[in-house]
Amino acid sequence: MRDIKILSPLNGELIPLNQVDDPVFGSGAMGRGAAIKNPAGKVYSPFDGEITVFFPTNNAIGLKSDDGIELLIHVGMDTVKLNGEGFTPRADVGDRVKRGQLLLEFNPKVITTAGYQTTTPVVVTNHQNFGDITFELFDQKIIVDVRGNYI
Repeated sequence: MRDIKILSPLNGELIPLNQVDDPVFGSGAMGRGAAIKNPAGKVYSPFDGEITVFFPTNNAIGLKSDDGIELLIHVGMDTVKLNGEGFTPRADVGDRVKRGQLLLEFNPKVITTAGYQTTTPVVVTNHQNFGDITFELFDQKIIVDVRGNYI
């Protein structure tokens, strides 16, 4: 299995997924990944590929890279309850995207004022097809091995 590297789609503090205060994401049930704490309010494509899912509430995006990585970016915890308030999509399902392309803008203050966390999981949903997964954000790096351990 090949190892892969994912550039963070958001700016903020990169943390291991097991530090996310959500039992589904934190347990790794959605896949292996990392999260961005205190994100800056913009989601960019981490690679060239296609948008496969854009939730109707605009708080989550599914992407597939040209080389087969399936990625879920879920802005905040329980933000589906905002029904799209504070979220502005800049792309749509089926769009071909390039690395660095703006996909979504969101207002962190709207999320926190409503009582939700902004911590954003970034999860490889087809992780079983890959070896170690490295997440990078500037000088921050998190590696998740094939067993789900953080190195």
